[in-house]
Amino acid sequence: MEKSDICIHFLLGKALQRVNQVSKSKLSSYGVTPVQYALLRLLWKKDGQFGYVLGERLLLDSATITGIIDRLEQNEFIERRVDPNDRRNKLVFLTGKGRSMEGPLCQKMDEMNEEVMSDFDDEEIQRFKKILFDIGIRNKNRGG
Repeated sequence: MEKSDICIHFLLGKALQRVNQVSKSKLSSYGVTPVQYALLRLLWKKDGQFGYVLGERLLLDSATITGIIDRLEQNEFIERRVDPNDRRNKLVFLTGKGRSMEGPLCQKMDEMNEEVMSDFDDEEIQRFKKILFDIGIRNKNRGG
């Protein structure tokens, strides 16, 4: 079969499979999954966010984001605190453990990016990221 004849779904699936495998192997010793890392990364940039906002930023539904927050809280990476402006709501904050993981986890994800993209130059990587963004995010926002 010619490379050009392979279905885009299959190619993206195989690429995702490889990236997941490498990501999980890099993060597993820290007890963090790739999606949990993504949530932690948002909190490292701005601590004390609402769970629903984190879910929106990660393009995850409320049930999924709640499960991720629950697991990170159980593992003492984050904690929920009552919103001082509205006691019905809770904000998500990093714990000391969660803050201390920024350096090691970011290093592992940098290693993952380097490992899976090592055969490409900077221009190819930027073009690839733009294509993935266009497929996964821009088209979604247009209802596509």
